Amino acid sequence: MPTERAYWFPAKRYGWGWGLPTTWQGWLVLAAFVVLLIIGSIVLPPGKQIWHYLAYVAVLCVLLTGICWLKGEPPRWRWGAD
Repeated sequence: MPTERAYWFPAKRYGWGWGLPTTWQGWLVLAAFVVLLIIGSIVLPPGKQIWHYLAYVAVLCVLLTGICWLKGEPPRWRWGAD
């Protein structure tokens, strides 16, 4: 039985935040984010409904950040040697 938790999103080597996913669940979340961005660009064209589009993108970014926070490695500032 593995004792180490498998993170969907590892911490970045430099800076604060998360890098590319390392599990299929993380890749699925990232792909869904991109697909929803594309669909939002078609349904809410930025040239006509900029504020609706920006609100939509903000909600998607908050959701992605929340998933990264819950399923990713705990964020902290890193300098590369960690």
